[in-house]
Amino acid sequence: MKVFSGHTLTCQRAEYQIDNECCPMCPPGSRVKTHCFKFRNTSCLPCTEGTFMNQPTGRRLCSPCMNCHEDSGLKRKRLCTFISDTVCEPLEGFYCIDSTGNGCEAAQKHKQCQPGQYIIQKGGFSIISLILEVMFNFKMRSLTFTKLRTASTDTVCSDCSEGTFSNGTFESCRPHTQ
Repeated sequence: MKVFSGHTLTCQRAEYQIDNECCPMCPPGSRVKTHCFKFRNTSCLPCTEGTFMNQPTGRRLCSPCMNCHEDSGLKRKRLCTFISDTVCEPLEGFYCIDSTGNGCEAAQKHKQCQPGQYIIQKGGFSIISLILEVMFNFKMRSLTFTKLRTASTDTVCSDCSEGTFSNGTFESCRPHTQ
């Protein structure tokens, strides 16, 4: 539909402007083959392999799918479809430094604690531990439940106090033995 106000053409939400025409947009998963003209409607083509379009469009090209490069610390979480881009997540031992929506575009290797430091918080996976003591065959047992979430934080280290040590991989410092 054309609406003229002076010399300005205003198209509806589901239309795009090309020259002096308001053309209907192509649906998600497709692109424009030919623009509308007078009494001819917009013709659309599906996106090709390795491309996507996640919204109605007046573009002639679909967007290229993102690649999850291992050398950038990423792996594929969800494949690209014609209507949605690839979703990447950090590799084991990495955390996300550039989040986008429900994915990650860039990751960095977790920091390593040095000897004399202990791990306050492990990077990436937040571990919530709950220790339960239960009677089983007359022995006390402790069960640990862990909850994992996406790798979004780096490892946090702290120095051991005097008289204690850690090789950098411990979650607490241990007293020196004599």
